[in-house]
Amino acid sequence: MALTRHLRRAHTERTTVTLAEAFTDDPETAAIQAIQSGRRTYAKPLSIIIPTYNEERFLPDLLESLKHQTYIEFEVIVADNHSTDHTRSIALSSGARVVEGGLPARGRNNGAKVANGEWLLFLDADVILPPDFVEKAMAEIKLSDCSTVSCLMHPLTDRQIDKVLHTVVNAYFRATRKVKPHAPGFCIFSKKETHELMGGFDEKIKFAEDHDYAARASKISGFDLLQSVRIPVSTRRLDKEGRLGISIKYLAAEMYLIVVGPIYTNLFEYKLGCYDKDS
Repeated sequence: MALTRHLRRAHTERTTVTLAEAFTDDPETAAIQAIQSGRRTYAKPLSIIIPTYNEERFLPDLLESLKHQTYIEFEVIVADNHSTDHTRSIALSSGARVVEGGLPARGRNNGAKVANGEWLLFLDADVILPPDFVEKAMAEIKLSDCSTVSCLMHPLTDRQIDKVLHTVVNAYFRATRKVKPHAPGFCIFSKKETHELMGGFDEKIKFAEDHDYAARASKISGFDLLQSVRIPVSTRRLDKEGRLGISIKYLAAEMYLIVVGPIYTNLFEYKLGCYDKDS
């Protein structure tokens, strides 16, 4: 596809291609060139976007880990879904920009709309980044020809069962990354222009919108998993819903995705920011 070729060329040559340039070979969209002129510039290399709802117990740890990153050329945007606790004030006091959120897909999209970064990093509020996480990830991204990437994970717990479960999921994500990409929503890097070209996250999807995002991105400009980093993730959802129950739910959801496609119904319940830190 002409679009894929132009986007990959722009990524590997470290230039930024405009929407019009990406569609240069498509006569039906040639008119876009009359609207856009010149190359797109960005105020920051990276924008970090965090959807939240009542995350006062978890968000401070993430924001603190961002302050200690060895890579500092980024902005932080919190897309808050009308929290009733101190989430917004915590975000503002840390220097983050706060925008209106919603469920994860809408929150991520709203954050992306105001982002000044060439790259977007979507995180969940309950992850904690090692000090060199962003630096290592951005260095690897520069060597990649993909414009959307994610990474494998390891649990923020010493429980052996959690380590086994995450090892199995990591192995599945790695095995399917070229044929049926999976990108956990708590860590997705995407070029802003790629995000815009594919219309962002599908806000009509009720569950696994992150995997749909990865699948669509892979068709535009490639998708892969980073090798240099793994993201530490909370097990609060496992603690609340139970290991067996959540394993069955995610397995059933995966089968649904394979057989039917994107999940537009409330068949698989998902709640944003509904778990206590001490759960």
